[in-house]
Amino acid sequence: MRIDIICRPDCGDRCHATLTNVRQALEQMRLDAEVHLYKDPRKMIDNRVYVTPALMLDDVVRISGRVPEVVEIKALIAERARYMRRLRDAV
Repeated sequence: MRIDIICRPDCGDRCHATLTNVRQALEQMRLDAEVHLYKDPRKMIDNRVYVTPALMLDDVVRISGRVPEVVEIKALIAERARYMRRLRDAV
């Protein structure tokens, strides 16, 4: 699984709060994932993100414009069909 967080270059604590929440969600679910934090305007344009921070799961923008809660991130990960079996095994 690949999780991307897209922010503006001048973004402050909101991007780091999103990164922290993603790491907590992955740790609680006992899952491994590639987590990338991008502060690149070109990446924003390529993915049509206009409000940051944006959370992308496997190249699909799921949340944009706010810091998602840990519970919400866990729900987004759990709804991914191909990870359901791994989630059941982890719990």
